[in-house]
Amino acid sequence: MEINSNLAAIVTGGASGLGRASAKALSDAGIKVAIFDINEEAGEAFAKEIGGVFCNVNIMDEDSVVAGFEKARAAHGQERVLVHCAVVAGGGKTVRFDKKSGEYVRTPTSEFAKSMEGIATASYRVASIAALGMATSDPLNDDDERGCIILTSSAASQDGQIGQVCYGGGKGAVNSMVLPMARDLMDLGVRVNAILPGTFATPPMLKVKEMNEAVFEGLNKSVPFPKRLGKPEEFGSLVMELVRNTYFNGQLIRLDGAIRMPPK
Repeated sequence: MEINSNLAAIVTGGASGLGRASAKALSDAGIKVAIFDINEEAGEAFAKEIGGVFCNVNIMDEDSVVAGFEKARAAHGQERVLVHCAVVAGGGKTVRFDKKSGEYVRTPTSEFAKSMEGIATASYRVASIAALGMATSDPLNDDDERGCIILTSSAASQDGQIGQVCYGGGKGAVNSMVLPMARDLMDLGVRVNAILPGTFATPPMLKVKEMNEAVFEGLNKSVPFPKRLGKPEEFGSLVMELVRNTYFNGQLIRLDGAIRMPPK
């Protein structure tokens, strides 16, 4: 896809972390960016900084997402790039020993369902709405490309750790969605890929550094090379390559410094 100022993009979770880095990279390339997030204060400020538009969107709510797309399209026209970084997830071991009760307990099904809704279902929700709009748009190039969808999975989808059955299960569902969705949309000229980040220096990880620097340094050393957490800007760089390179389609791409997560 040729990068130019006529292109519009939507980034979910764009007020912080990987979403913010993606929105910044797209904006720096001249693309008009709409940020979907529930953090109105941070989202409005960042949208103003990059000359974009903020949409207060809850990815768990269909009406909220549809309204966000309508607002973004009213401001910038039909998006040709969707980067989905927002996530809602539950957690817990499948079965664990509860010291208080002295009994074994399981993570409630509701926690697993929350992750499937906040990861897999939300990914389908935003991707399918974007694809519908892209499908009725004019081709962008000689390949008849009409749009590019980039989902965010995780290294945990392939080597999830103890306690990540909900999160890893949800992200694994995203992985399984990519190829059939790319095939569904192939005749419409819409590409679908997913990035599987490893451990990145996003706000949750930076909180770990504040609380226990030794643990944070251990995380750095666990990465084969380079021996540090990923920089959000590196995620944004890969987003831009996936936008530019039309031959990327139906792919799951790990961005993790070659890390393979141990059980715990």
